[in-house]
Amino acid sequence: MLEPAEHWQDGMRSALSYRVADSGMTVAVVADHVVETENEYNARTLVEPDIAKNVFRVQAKAGVPITVTKLVSYHTSRGVPPRELVDRCRRSLDRAADEGVETVFQRQRAWLDAFWERSDVQIGGRDDLQQATRWCLFQLAQASARADGAGVPAKGVSGSGYSGHYFWDTEIYVLPFLTYTTPRWAYNALRARVAMLPAARRRAAQLNEAGALFPWRTINGEEASAYYAAGTAQYHINADISFALGKYVRATGDEEFLRREGADIAIETARLWATLGFWRASRLVEESDAGDGIETFHIHGVTGPDEYTTVVNDNLYTNVMARYNLRYAAKIVREIRENHPEDYVKLVDRTGLGVGEAEAWDRAAEAMYIPYSEGLGIHPQDSLFLEREVWDLANTPAEQRPLLLHFHPLVIYRFQVLKQADVVLALFLQGNHFTPEEKKADFDYYDPLTTGDSTLSAVVQSILAAEVGYQDLAQRYFEQSLFVDLHDLHHNAADGVHVASAGGVWTALVCGFGGMRDYAGDLSFDPRLPEGWPSLSFPLQWQGSALQVTVTKDELRVQVRSGPPVPFSVRDTAYFATVEDEAVVPLADQGPRIPGRPTLRQFADARREDGTRMSASVPVITTAIPVIESTD
Repeated sequence: MLEPAEHWQDGMRSALSYRVADSGMTVAVVADHVVETENEYNARTLVEPDIAKNVFRVQAKAGVPITVTKLVSYHTSRGVPPRELVDRCRRSLDRAADEGVETVFQRQRAWLDAFWERSDVQIGGRDDLQQATRWCLFQLAQASARADGAGVPAKGVSGSGYSGHYFWDTEIYVLPFLTYTTPRWAYNALRARVAMLPAARRRAAQLNEAGALFPWRTINGEEASAYYAAGTAQYHINADISFALGKYVRATGDEEFLRREGADIAIETARLWATLGFWRASRLVEESDAGDGIETFHIHGVTGPDEYTTVVNDNLYTNVMARYNLRYAAKIVREIRENHPEDYVKLVDRTGLGVGEAEAWDRAAEAMYIPYSEGLGIHPQDSLFLEREVWDLANTPAEQRPLLLHFHPLVIYRFQVLKQADVVLALFLQGNHFTPEEKKADFDYYDPLTTGDSTLSAVVQSILAAEVGYQDLAQRYFEQSLFVDLHDLHHNAADGVHVASAGGVWTALVCGFGGMRDYAGDLSFDPRLPEGWPSLSFPLQWQGSALQVTVTKDELRVQVRSGPPVPFSVRDTAYFATVEDEAVVPLADQGPRIPGRPTLRQFADARREDGTRMSASVPVITTAIPVIESTD
């Protein structure tokens, strides 16, 4: 995939450069080597199109130090010739040599000091968790700091897993960290999605839809997924990107970016939902003499975040997030039209926005069908999810996990079993649309069905477990996410760091245990500090102010380190913090505490809407014709 270009050796300086075969992108690297020692040594160099070696053989003496300083410069481009990139690398190293290595170190130290001041989450009394948390945050810095409009790959720059591709998890798991700590990096990542809009429009047209359909897996804006059922069918990525856009604009107040180009994302993604979805009249409506009544808006043939259940109708996560997408697009269109008429004219010119489109999106959002089972008192993951039999995970042998490596997808698709939290993720992201009782019931139902075969699952389960009261379980899920790479829990750390999971660690701390939410732009807290943690402290960037939030067993403190005053609420009571006066809020408790965890016992007497009883089992490979017996 890399076509060698210019390469050379000049003293201790080595140069290599390449052109990428398919994309035409170019990359160059030049490395300097400085050896400092009073020992005798000799150097051997080798440079070929695919390798450069600088080997130093030292006649080492005891107590006589040897220092080798290696300075490396990389430059890349979408079209600049390799020779020019080599020259840029050379000039970068010349500047570094003139300034001195110590200056380079000091500049990097200042950069990192500023990063930690904006980002460091401090866990009192738990040095083990503290160190691992900082490791995760550092991985996020490496993956995101120089994305520069090119996006944040699933493995960052840490490994070859996923071939450098971007997925929906960037917006849902990584961008919240960037938005609330270093908004400029979030802006850069969103600009990468703006750049993908032309390709996303073409993709929507290929699938006979209006607007834009962002690729589920991509590196250049084109869909790269080889398996549509767990790839392109995940239309929810459209809503995920619009959700990240709305969160960024609310947290930063960057209305200029929204009016200039961000609104285009919300509009084009809303258009897709308007054509992908359809209206359906209820039986009561059809039989009504008056011909009027309630109609509902449905979305069929999609896959939600859970890849163990694919191409379904009315996936709850998709419908809930599409509803947000439609409402958000309609809202910002009205606001730009009413408050910024000149920008509105430009928006119409860019997008061809029609009269009445925003109002149509609002109607679809209000009528969005949200599956609910009255009999079980839960939200089904999709319209037919409860028709499937239950996979008995508790009695599945460890050697058959993860399921995707031991069972054909068609086997898995026939059962109620989840690769990752699906409904639970919707309950977190759009939690203001569900009651506490609904969240508890849904969590109890889906937690025993969730395998955690995806590294994206445990962080969300941790957040909801903390919110509904399973505090010990929340901490266990958090630690699974925290050590997924450090302990190689999924046996694939060699492919690179799970960047989205690292972002989820920050979210689990701040939103799970810190209880932070910002529904509709209103900052709020409802802490869930784990037992045995003396304190939890984290910084936040919020609408131009830098905050420091500290939770202890008995109180929550919000300090404004810089910027304008900040209104917020704690458990539905309003407060105010300024630079001069920090807000100190007494806490009576850390929320409800429920021992243990949900189990499959709840299915013992569970019955579907038609009265049939559910049963839990593990698929087996038979060597004889089985005798099929009735379960009722």
